[in-house]
Amino acid sequence: MPSIHYQIIFHRGKSCIAISFLHDVSWNNRIKAVAGSRWSKSLNAWTIPDTAENRIRCKLPSTDIEIQTAKVPVTQMSGNNKEQLAKFLQHLQLKAYSPSTIRTYRNEFTPFLQLLHNIPAQDLEPTHLQRYLLYCFKQGLKENSIHSRINALKFYYEQVLKREKMFFEIPRPKKPLQLPKLLNEDELYKLFNALTNKKHKAMLFTAYSAGLRVSEIVNLKISDIDSQRMQIFIERAKGKKDRYVNLSPLLLDILRSYVGTYLPRPKKYLFESEQTYLAYPTRTIQQIFTNAKNKAGIKKEVGIHSLRHSFATHLLDKGTDIRYIKDLLGHFDIKTTERYLHVSKQKLVNIISPLDDLMRNKQIDW
Repeated sequence: MPSIHYQIIFHRGKSCIAISFLHDVSWNNRIKAVAGSRWSKSLNAWTIPDTAENRIRCKLPSTDIEIQTAKVPVTQMSGNNKEQLAKFLQHLQLKAYSPSTIRTYRNEFTPFLQLLHNIPAQDLEPTHLQRYLLYCFKQGLKENSIHSRINALKFYYEQVLKREKMFFEIPRPKKPLQLPKLLNEDELYKLFNALTNKKHKAMLFTAYSAGLRVSEIVNLKISDIDSQRMQIFIERAKGKKDRYVNLSPLLLDILRSYVGTYLPRPKKYLFESEQTYLAYPTRTIQQIFTNAKNKAGIKKEVGIHSLRHSFATHLLDKGTDIRYIKDLLGHFDIKTTERYLHVSKQKLVNIISPLDDLMRNKQIDW
């Protein structure tokens, strides 16, 4: 019997189950007999309709909630706490939280339930939670991770269980002030020249030119590029917030050349996967950046988000008002944008070190 892999995917505008295995005549015939089955050259796999019956046949979770729950180990949870996890995920979905937020909350809430074993999560009080967070500190969790864990617990007890604002009694650790990591112009020159694939170049040029998050790059549609108004429309970005950013004339030329010559030509999304014809996976773009960075010999520990940081800092260096940069980046709070003031060299270049003055005015051997 061949090794068979089943996966729920979104293909050609609808949900389906992809089935892949090494060539086997008997299995080909069995899948052909399933109503609605199709062979996909682009996926190099069979697809069958995503129905409850087919999910049972393929031993896949029967609901989206079960899919979310199945992605984390729950063997150490009691039946009660498995039910609480399902309620937690369902409430996040009903609140229309983004998939990335649901994933983060799930990953922070699950270790808590696993640690409880047979203790019902709904029976705990703030003093128990304080002891749990102290345990997390002793396990070496950083301040940002503790904040995320508190947010997940707070959502469960206050939103799902409708408890009072009990987390006012739990102190939050002070977050460290971390400055944005960016690339200078020489490093950007090396990075872009290390790319040879036209699509990959267009991706990273777009990220830097408009200061986009990687999630915004993958969701760009061809129709979002407005060459008449010279704007790019960013739809439902972080916080479900729409915004417009400037379209560089040079970037417009780059994108036109890419769309006009690259095969297969994108149809809906500006950067489409050649296997699924859907939006490019974020991890793939992150890997494209990492490969280009390594090829360029850049030693800094930075990811693709550094292009967004570089965009903001370089605009500040050129004297752009920080309030405009806030709107371009889609920040809710000006304090988030003000972090770039600490890394911009706009006002620092005119500050003379006291050592320079001392050496200029006094004769000191060195």
